[in-house]
Amino acid sequence: MKFNTRLGEIAEVIMGQSPKGDEVNNSGSGCPLLNGPTEFTRRHPEPVQYTENGRRFAEKGDLLFCVRGSTTGRMNYADQRYAIGRGIGAIRGKNGYPTPYLRAIIEQNLDRLLQAVTGSTFPNVGRDTLNNFEVASVDQDAASLINQFLVSLEDKIYLNSQINQTLEQMAQTIFKSWFVDFEPVKAKMAALQAGGSEQDALLAAMQAISGKDEDHLSRLQAEQPEQYAELKATAELFPSAMQDSELGEIPEGWSVRPLADLIEFNPRRILKKGTLAPYLDMKNVPTSGHLAEEIVYRGMSSGTKFINGDTLLARITPCLENGKTAYVDFLYEGQVGWGSTEYIVMRPQKGYPESIGYFVARDANFRQYAIQSMTGTSGRQRANAKALAELPWIIYPKDVVDAFDRIAQLYLRLARKHGDESKSLSQIRDTLLPKLLSGELAISSVTEAEEAEA
Repeated sequence: MKFNTRLGEIAEVIMGQSPKGDEVNNSGSGCPLLNGPTEFTRRHPEPVQYTENGRRFAEKGDLLFCVRGSTTGRMNYADQRYAIGRGIGAIRGKNGYPTPYLRAIIEQNLDRLLQAVTGSTFPNVGRDTLNNFEVASVDQDAASLINQFLVSLEDKIYLNSQINQTLEQMAQTIFKSWFVDFEPVKAKMAALQAGGSEQDALLAAMQAISGKDEDHLSRLQAEQPEQYAELKATAELFPSAMQDSELGEIPEGWSVRPLADLIEFNPRRILKKGTLAPYLDMKNVPTSGHLAEEIVYRGMSSGTKFINGDTLLARITPCLENGKTAYVDFLYEGQVGWGSTEYIVMRPQKGYPESIGYFVARDANFRQYAIQSMTGTSGRQRANAKALAELPWIIYPKDVVDAFDRIAQLYLRLARKHGDESKSLSQIRDTLLPKLLSGELAISSVTEAEEAEA
C-alpha cells in the first residue's frame, strides 16, 4: 500500500553539533569525528579526526547525510559510532522502516529536497526541513522486502569494489617489488653473499616473486609443474647484481634513459570533428583503480583522443594530486574515444605490453614528479607532458615487462569483469527502484523472479 507521509514519521533525525577546536585531535584519541563529506568513500567514511567530547553521535548502520554547503545531500553509512559535527546529520529508520529503504526514499526525492532548503549559494538542510519533508512510502512489510532487495544488490556491488581494490593493490605491490625495490635481484644477491649457489639464488628469487617458502615451492613443483616452470623462468629473467646509475643502484644490464623511450605521451589519434564517439568526462575518472565509471556518446569537439590500451592521466590540479587515472579498456576494437582536454594520454612504446603504461602512471615516484612539473596560475596548474617524456627513468627489459604483463592482465581483466557486473546490478536497481517505491511494481514479483532464477 502506498501513502504520503512526513519523513519524520518513518525516520529519526539527529543533527550534528561540533566540539570546540581544542577538543579535536588527529591522534586517534576518543571517538572518530565527522564534520563533512571529505572523509566519505563509496560506502563508509575514513575518519581523520577524533574527539573525547562529542556532542551528537551517529550509531553503526545510520545514514550519514551532509546538510550544509555545496555537498548537501551526499550520503554514507556509519560503520561504527561517530561523533558528528554540524555539517552532518544522522538518519535512522523507525516504526519498522529500515535505514537503507529510507536512503532510497531520500535519493528518489533529493532534487525536490534540495530545492526546499534555505540558502541558494550554500544550502542548509535543517532538522525541521527533514522531519517535515513529505514523501511517498509503502507499508512496513513492503518496505522490508524492498530493503532486502536493495541490500542484496548494494552488498554485491560493494563486495566487487572491495575485491577490485585488493586486486589493484596486489598488482601495484608486484610492480613495486620488481621495478622499484628490485626484490628478486636483491634476493639473488643475498643468497650468493651467504655462500649459496646459483641454484640457491634462483630459488631465493622464486620465493621473492611468489611470496612462498621453500616447502610451498616443492609442493608446487610436484603438484603444478607447469606453474613452477613458469615461475622459474620468470626468476631467471632477473640479474644477480646491481650497477650504479644516475638514479642510484639499478639491476645489472638495465639502463636509465628518458621515459619517452618506454612511454609515448599524447600519441596521435584520428577522430573527425562531429563524429559521435565514446566520451569520458573527468568526473568519471577514478582516483583509485583503473575502471572509468560512466561512458557516454558525444559528438567530437575539442579534447584528447584515445584507444584501448591507453592510460589517461589527469594533468590539472587537484585531479592529478587526487589520483585521477584510468586505463582504457572500454572501447570496441578499432574504436577511438575522446574526453577532457585535461588528460595526458600515455601509451607504451611499440613492443611493450599496454599494461605497463598504467602501472607507471600509478607509480608514486612518477606521480610525485608529475606534480612537481606542474606550471600555471594558482588553482589552474597543469603537469607538463614534455617534462614527463624527458624524465630520467629506468627502462625495464622487455622480457621482464612481458612476464609482469601476464600477471597484470589477470588482475585487470578480473577487475573489469567485476566492474561490468556492478554496472549491470546498478542498472537493475535504478530501473526497478522507482517502480517499487511508487507501487507500480510489486516487490513480490521481483522476489519471485529471483527465486525462479536461483
